[in-house]
Amino acid sequence: MQQLTELIKKRASCRTYADKPTGEKALQEFSRIVAKEYRGPFGNRPEFQLISMDMSSPTERKKLGTYGVIKNARFFLAGKIKKAEKAVEDYGYCMESLILQATALGLGTCWLAGTFNATGFAQKVELQPDELLPAISPVGYPANHKSLTEKIFRRFAGANYRKPWSDIFFKGNFSEPLTWEQAGVYAAAIENVRRAPSASNRQPWRILLDNAGNIFHFYLERSFGYKLREIAIQDIDMGIAMNHFELTAREAGYAGGWSNDKNAPQKKRWDYIVSWQDKS
Repeated sequence: MQQLTELIKKRASCRTYADKPTGEKALQEFSRIVAKEYRGPFGNRPEFQLISMDMSSPTERKKLGTYGVIKNARFFLAGKIKKAEKAVEDYGYCMESLILQATALGLGTCWLAGTFNATGFAQKVELQPDELLPAISPVGYPANHKSLTEKIFRRFAGANYRKPWSDIFFKGNFSEPLTWEQAGVYAAAIENVRRAPSASNRQPWRILLDNAGNIFHFYLERSFGYKLREIAIQDIDMGIAMNHFELTAREAGYAGGWSNDKNAPQKKRWDYIVSWQDKS
């Protein structure tokens, strides 16, 4: 597989797909990946499946709609996870691994947490009362030209904009911006958090590096209105950010792990989520 940073740079939300069959080799490989067992950093285990629209009746296709947001998608990645503490973060973490592997296979994807028919997809994955379906994604080859709807979505969300380090990463306290030099060997991991996709491109994750330089505290600066169907959508964003950080660190050979740090500094209107401690 390509280097992680290359895949993160290459991945972009695709809402318009080529109206042609997905390559058999790519589809078989991605189906094999989707069928694996997954476990997130908090211990929750999502289950995923690849849903073919080609095998669906017109009625089923209508139930599996995306309100006109997605065009020509022949497959959808969907999943479920049991309700539990930090389940949504684990779902986001694990699904982002699938998204990046789809990117490596040349397939387009797009995170959808609100703009899809939740009832139809819930039936398809046989969702139980004690389970959640936080998000789905279309899967297929990107079209050569974006639809007008996609152009409007990207413009509205400011899809290519990313907050500067000084707004979201800090060292020692919440008023001192973290620099690339201070981040040291973890600079690439932090930069890949900055590149992570998020709902409406709000980029709600925040990182505080302790004074010793070996513990990274992760927080969410939540926005009003980002909750649907019992799901705090920005918890998905946190899982994606954690995925980028950990996989980049692992790829570079750095040892570390996630933990709940009871001594993590607190900040008003920021939710402390988890900490990464370097053990190199």
